[in-house]
Amino acid sequence: MSRDWIALLIFCGISFAGGASGSVVTASSVKTWYPRLLKPPGTPPSWVFAPVWSILYLLMATAAWLVWRQPIHEGVRLALALFVAQLILNGLWSFVFFGLRRPGAALIEIVVLLATIAMTAMRFAEFSSLALWLMIPYATWVLYASYLNFGIWLLNKGPA
Repeated sequence: MSRDWIALLIFCGISFAGGASGSVVTASSVKTWYPRLLKPPGTPPSWVFAPVWSILYLLMATAAWLVWRQPIHEGVRLALALFVAQLILNGLWSFVFFGLRRPGAALIEIVVLLATIAMTAMRFAEFSSLALWLMIPYATWVLYASYLNFGIWLLNKGPA
């Protein structure tokens, strides 16, 4: 197996590990706390999330791999550091929303995540237009998740 394909598998492993870290705290809340929350219109059924996220992690990993394949220099390092940062923020959102059960704090965190995804995608575009396009579905889904997060916070914040 060539070095490039091994690297792609490593990027997939990193991306899916990031997702798995978030799912650890999500699992118990999805069965207990989350079903009791009021949700905004357009909230998908729970079974949609796992296949969507699996596809998104694969696309994200491929985007990072395309950037990694470029001659390594400071710009590539920064792009890949942003990629890792947005993965960490992605897992952190799950911890704040599901683990701490704090939709308001998660809403602030997801805005930071969106900004980091945008910065990552813009940096990726400097090296590969395909890498940029592979990040668009992820950014779109997180934007949609932001709407859901905002709706859940608004509908469930209770009396002030």
